[in-house]
Amino acid sequence: MTTDGHRPSPPPFGRALCAMVTPFTEAGALDLDGAQQLAGRLVAGGCDGLVLSGTTGESPTTTDAEKAALVTAVREAVGERVSLVAGVGTADTRHTVELALAAEKAGADGLLVVAPYYSRPPQDALEAHFLEVADACGLPLTLYDIPGRTGTRIEPDTLVRLAEHPRIIAVKDCANDLLGTQKVLSRTGLAYYAGCDEQVLALYAIGAAGYVSTVANAVPDLFRAVLDAFDAGDTRRAALLQRRALPLIEPMMAAGLPGTVTAKALLGALGLPAGPVRAPLRGADRATTEALLGAYERLVADAGQSQA
Repeated sequence: MTTDGHRPSPPPFGRALCAMVTPFTEAGALDLDGAQQLAGRLVAGGCDGLVLSGTTGESPTTTDAEKAALVTAVREAVGERVSLVAGVGTADTRHTVELALAAEKAGADGLLVVAPYYSRPPQDALEAHFLEVADACGLPLTLYDIPGRTGTRIEPDTLVRLAEHPRIIAVKDCANDLLGTQKVLSRTGLAYYAGCDEQVLALYAIGAAGYVSTVANAVPDLFRAVLDAFDAGDTRRAALLQRRALPLIEPMMAAGLPGTVTAKALLGALGLPAGPVRAPLRGADRATTEALLGAYERLVADAGQSQA
């Protein structure tokens, strides 16, 4: 929430965002036609924002040219109906700035900037990194706090200071620290997006703007229904819908495989654009894919019965 206790309105990039996979051909090349088809399905299914070239989009193994081409192609497919947030974070400040400028030129509405990984900069260096990116281009930034992958937490006090920059407006929160999140929400106007699918309702209930979901690749309307129920005052139904999603969240996000791998396996089983993952990732085996498909089918059937 903002410092006056109200949820940011409207959310800067929408409420229901999907961390979209980057489709590849079977030969491993970028599949722009598939990306356009998938993006169209996600928007039709209820997403009002797409995050491209994030973790789920395999940003570490796509080239700069592929990242820009993806933004251009998806913008062509969805027009101005939804927000496009481009992942540009790297371990190198100079390279991150270059990607930010390229994303702006390609037509992105905002940037997703992860804390630099591997080098583990201290908080003052981390703050300087984000400020340099924010100063370099005209797009608003979402800071991606995921210390489990980067090795570096964006500490709450650092976020409070960074919120003073006019183009640093949001956080994708994968820090698993509800206390820290509430501290930042109470002291800034930053819009928070739940980055862990199991925490969508929990973060929304304390003032988050929405979510960035990997599971939404397969079920784009799943968590939007959670937010709609909560906004309508039906908190019991919102909780029920969040819990109902767990049998799919668990095999996709908590079974030991990256969400990129499980999302692409499920999309492929559904006949949707996805293709293989790039090395060093490896595709899911048949048993995993069948389990994902079974969980998906049960979730869809359960949703249909509840609406009947």
